[in-house]
Amino acid sequence: MTLLLQAAPLLALLLLLATGRMGPLAACGVALALAIPAIALTLPADAGLPAFLADATLRAAFLALQPMAVVAGGLLFHAAVQQTADAAPREANAARIFAVTLPMGCFLESVTGFAVGAVFALAALRAMGVGGAAAIALSLQGLVMVPWGGLGPGTSLGAVLAGVPAQQAVALTAWPNAAWIILLTPVMWWLQAMAGVVVTGREKAMQALMLAVLAVLLVALHPILPFEVIGVVASGLVTIWALWRADPPRDLGAALRMSWPYLLLTAALLGARLVPDPPALRPFAELPAFPMTHVAVVLWLVSGGLLLARRDGVSRAAAALKRAQKPALAMLLYVTLGRWLASSGVALALATALIEGKGDLAAYAIVPLGFVSGFITGSNVGANAALMPVQAALGQVLGLPVLLAPALHNFAGAAGAGMSIAGTAMLCALLADGTRPVQVWRLMLPSIALVMLCGTLALIAMR
Repeated sequence: MTLLLQAAPLLALLLLLATGRMGPLAACGVALALAIPAIALTLPADAGLPAFLADATLRAAFLALQPMAVVAGGLLFHAAVQQTADAAPREANAARIFAVTLPMGCFLESVTGFAVGAVFALAALRAMGVGGAAAIALSLQGLVMVPWGGLGPGTSLGAVLAGVPAQQAVALTAWPNAAWIILLTPVMWWLQAMAGVVVTGREKAMQALMLAVLAVLLVALHPILPFEVIGVVASGLVTIWALWRADPPRDLGAALRMSWPYLLLTAALLGARLVPDPPALRPFAELPAFPMTHVAVVLWLVSGGLLLARRDGVSRAAAALKRAQKPALAMLLYVTLGRWLASSGVALALATALIEGKGDLAAYAIVPLGFVSGFITGSNVGANAALMPVQAALGQVLGLPVLLAPALHNFAGAAGAGMSIAGTAMLCALLADGTRPVQVWRLMLPSIALVMLCGTLALIAMR
């Protein structure tokens, strides 16, 4: 009975989203209401429920502030660089759709984090007239390198919690992640076909080659570069190649005029990371600080400068911030739910119940548990904070190599975060064409299956 009560918030949320009876915001409201009795049952006897909920909600609001500000900043940047309304829309073709989704999405995600890669990919697809569940599913392909997203804060936290060297752990994470990227090749072709675009044989060969190069770089760069910059370097090289193929510039001058805002943003973001010990907002000692050099701050400053240089900058900014309201609210509610369940011990209790008494077979729960933790919490930071200690301890009890369980959890949790309830709800709210998360997840089933396959094969090969 206790386990059923603890599982009720997640079961209700998934059921409501799957049946389409409620939208993402209302469904999360129901899950939050059901979480209260589950939390009351799980908390220690000396812990007060009202005090816990107030404290956990404040921490969730602080955690949510960062992705909310980044998403709003990303929309402001897009508003600053998008072409005028009377410009001819770009025709949707396979090369363009591929370029703006997986490689470019991964690059932007590696620089910024917080699902900004998917936000930009969705905006680019909308500009080509691609919408519906296929547009969101394609956009989510830009989140297949989350362990390196935002220069790797989630991976760093996970390594600390597991007590292992981050560089070595993420180097191991790269192997199943690289295999997943390669195996996603036919999934990308299928999703492009679902978007109504024909992928020719030659285009398929080029896309397969680019994904193979990306996967090889992801594995090969770890012995020579710090893991924090590997996502930027690997995806950046492939992004330049893919964009050049999709829209060859007339000359070098045209290429620079088109790309200079992106180069400026990238330089500003990387430059901000070089500032030692920047002033930071840290109301909670155990949570990541909000430094003045944060991605969100840089995005807002660069976007603000670009918008001020445009005659219609104020109207563009107002429209972008209006679009950000619903996705921001969705992010706040879902981060709150994830924080409540993780901090109260509900998530730990559910995970423990799933692996209890399974013996050596419990090792095969590492990948699914990792995926679910990311799917629920919505970030690699959240997934690692919630279950990394449990997964690392499980690996030790089972006698696995010390790096294996943390690396597999980092891979699977990041993959789940890239398709998370919160992120998918946010993108549905951003697209605002009636698409529901369950429609997107149906299209993501092959990708989810490949995560389980790659993670399980890595477990078998490396244990």
